[in-house]
Amino acid sequence: MLLLAIDTSGRDGSVALAQAGEHCADVNHVETVETVPLSGGTFSAQLVPQIAALLAQHSFTRDDIGAFAVASGPGSFTGLRVGLAAIKALAEILGKPIAAVSLLEVVALAGGLLDGPQGKIMSLLDAGRGEVYAGEYEVAGDVARRLSEQLLSMSEFLARAQGSNVLTPDVNLAAAARAAGLPVSIVDPISAAAIARLGWRRIHSAETVTPEQLEANYIRRSDAEVIAKIS
Repeated sequence: MLLLAIDTSGRDGSVALAQAGEHCADVNHVETVETVPLSGGTFSAQLVPQIAALLAQHSFTRDDIGAFAVASGPGSFTGLRVGLAAIKALAEILGKPIAAVSLLEVVALAGGLLDGPQGKIMSLLDAGRGEVYAGEYEVAGDVARRLSEQLLSMSEFLARAQGSNVLTPDVNLAAAARAAGLPVSIVDPISAAAIARLGWRRIHSAETVTPEQLEANYIRRSDAEVIAKIS
């Protein structure tokens, strides 16, 4: 099966094509065809042309796509909306399933796929404004059971993460966690290829959503929502 995966959650993003055997759920058997970067700030202008170019370069058409995987958050409000809107439109036209993937789960599993930490894992991403996105997972092999995903201050995270292994792609957050005495593993930056691998497991297990059901997992409320609540 040909998968199209995208990540528009951060300053920069990426699009990936991947091939997966339809009778095997093992994420290690998902083969990346190619991953192409997207420059931050212009996702809306780049995304559809990049998808078309990527398909054409490998002699595929959009009708060859069997399913979609998309980063659903947390991350940039604008970036996530662009990516989700594109996937909604394509999935609606083609009638194909969508796997919504949490970036925090991708981070939590990154260590397990490389024979890294198991058990209680805290995945950590920079949320800006002195805050972090924190995912608490129980990891066994290449399966992660989500316990919670929250927006925390760094001090709140350091207190909550005691007794856990911390995984993050951010070297600055890793340094802060190490300074607090926490065991830390730095994982590779998140890419659309990683979204495809985890998305495939969702697709194989029929844990998919329709375009109408696809929603962003912002975790943080927008400024407009905060102002509305104060008002």
